[in-house]
Amino acid sequence: MMTRSHDEKIKRTHAEWLDAAGIHDDGLRSAFELCRRLHAHYGRTYYLATLFLPQSKRPFVNSLYGFARYADEIVDNGDPSTMADEFTQWCARALADLRRGHSEDPVCRALLHTMRVWDIPLEHVEAFLSSMLMDLTITEYRTFEDLREYMYGSAAVIGLQMVPILEPLDPSAFERAAALGEAFQLTNFLRDIAEDLRRGRVYLPMEDLDAFGVTRESMTAGVVDQRFRDLLKFEIDRTRRLYAFARGGIDLLAPSSRACIATAFTLYGGILDEIERADYRILDRRVAVSVAGRLKVAIPAYRSARRFRRAGIPASAGGERS
Repeated sequence: MMTRSHDEKIKRTHAEWLDAAGIHDDGLRSAFELCRRLHAHYGRTYYLATLFLPQSKRPFVNSLYGFARYADEIVDNGDPSTMADEFTQWCARALADLRRGHSEDPVCRALLHTMRVWDIPLEHVEAFLSSMLMDLTITEYRTFEDLREYMYGSAAVIGLQMVPILEPLDPSAFERAAALGEAFQLTNFLRDIAEDLRRGRVYLPMEDLDAFGVTRESMTAGVVDQRFRDLLKFEIDRTRRLYAFARGGIDLLAPSSRACIATAFTLYGGILDEIERADYRILDRRVAVSVAGRLKVAIPAYRSARRFRRAGIPASAGGERS
């Protein structure tokens, strides 16, 4: 149980992040804090990786994840009888607010500030919300190219939004970041097959299921046979090829950003290892990288990030802040 003194220390730490990021308005600070809590609660792996960024960058990453997670939660866990209308209306309000440059919605307000500071294009947010709207009506994808159309908005643009904050040293960092976003999402699709089935969705391409003789019904029944294992081996191999391409983008980022992305890269990739270690028996459980495994990655990353800070390598904030 957290003591009051420990709780106060955490609050001071988060306040230091906002100070370092130049975020001083009380309402805006509250908006960013809400996004940070969303990030910490729903994205533990990526939140851990974000801690290896300079303090001045962390709130901005929190806002990107907080906005995305808030939207995702409405779609995945809203009241089925009202969720479609609720989310469609929320998307319309969010885009209207972002276009006019003002919002009373805290997650939109934080995102808008981040977009201004780091010059993040509105079309990335439009693409993201378009993919989220697809989840209201589309429950499966015929081909991998069909799925990639969805993933562009739901995953690739998240990587594209992140790149300005990470400070690219070469324009090709954007292409690699988009690939990493896709790799992360494909990893999530594989880990969450059972959870998605309960929501009535299948994110593995139907052409792949057909090729290996796997059906939606067999997966729902929890059948883990050689056909299912071969399907997952195929999907893992495809995902690892994306990771391999994305890996080259890490060195194209500012040195102060590399430990963050390298940590996320390793931990998410580790989920694929855990699927294999479970002998592909993932229809009745949710695999995860162990705490020991996380620490094994996190401790060297922390040391690397601390070396850059101690060396006084600048981490610019990307623009003038209001």
